[in-house]
Amino acid sequence: MGNIVMFVIFAAVIIVSALLCVTTTRIMRAATFMLFVLFGVAGLYFLLDYTYLGAAQISVYAGGVTMIYVFAIQLVSKQTLQGLAERVKASSMLRGALVAVLGLVVVSLVLLKAGFYSMAVSGNELPMKEIGKAMVGAGKYQYVLPFEFISVFLFACIIGGLVVSRKEK
Repeated sequence: MGNIVMFVIFAAVIIVSALLCVTTTRIMRAATFMLFVLFGVAGLYFLLDYTYLGAAQISVYAGGVTMIYVFAIQLVSKQTLQGLAERVKASSMLRGALVAVLGLVVVSLVLLKAGFYSMAVSGNELPMKEIGKAMVGAGKYQYVLPFEFISVFLFACIIGGLVVSRKEK
């Protein structure tokens, strides 16, 4: 019973913080709400006894949000940080909602085709050892190459952000 209560609390924190993150007009508040979302997801990992994933979630993604704070301060104008930026138009919000619903439909179809829903209903769980092998393996349907590509890409983004934020003499 305690696990269900904690799950509901974490789910509520994640949903409310995610909604506040995408609806606020101030960049620092959005980054703070995103930090709450990431901590909530880490809490779910700890609730499932996936301590390594929870610790990685906190260290990697919380560090990433700290980088967002730094880039927000360096790259965004003072007026935008104070919330004096232009408001979002209703047509842009409608277009964004349509894209989000379309993305949800695509992800749901992929999960349905892969059989994840039937696996979740039947209660069959994948052992953590298999998940770990898939994450760091180099074979077919394993993810070490995409992780390495993403790390190089993020490093290039950090360097690009530093170059852009450099003041001209």
